[in-house]
Amino acid sequence: MSELRKLPVALIAALALGLAATFLALKGDPGFGAAAFGPWTSRPRLGSADIDPYARAATAVEGAVPLGSGEGLAFVARADDAGAPLDSRCDYIVSGAALPARFWTLTAYDVEGRLRPNPAGRYGLTSAALLRRADGAFSIVAAREARPGNWLPLGSRSRFTLVLRAYEAASSSVGGPFEGLVMPRIARGECS
Repeated sequence: MSELRKLPVALIAALALGLAATFLALKGDPGFGAAAFGPWTSRPRLGSADIDPYARAATAVEGAVPLGSGEGLAFVARADDAGAPLDSRCDYIVSGAALPARFWTLTAYDVEGRLRPNPAGRYGLTSAALLRRADGAFSIVAAREARPGNWLPLGSRSRFTLVLRAYEAASSSVGGPFEGLVMPRIARGECS
């Protein structure tokens, strides 16, 4: 009789453990097939037919429509180069050289994946509209307050993520390695 009383407790514990593991798999860092470049992470198989089941489930939960494998790649950064979480109370310098893509965008999102409201009403920058140095390198200031040059408004909410989408990227073939790919640096500036 005492063994029968233990059964509901074991079932509840198993259910809770299963739900917790599922939540962590869907909301945690991408595991299978993820490629990391400093603070930037990409899942190159996300838009292909051979997507892993965890990434497929996470995409369904988020309601996101990933780029197709022939369209390009999305890179997500939740931290700066030093590993500190991105926080709009600080300014960031996103800098680098031209990416191996026909066109790319840089957008700031809140941690839930929504565009960040800001007074400028501008949510991202494109590679076609950037001011560049003579050698083709660029520097973008991500900050709450307006800055001269390439400015990405962050709005007032604290935590955020940066998403860089590279369209028709040279390294977007699912089977190919990311040889020589150098992603933009994310350096923290002053904090208020």
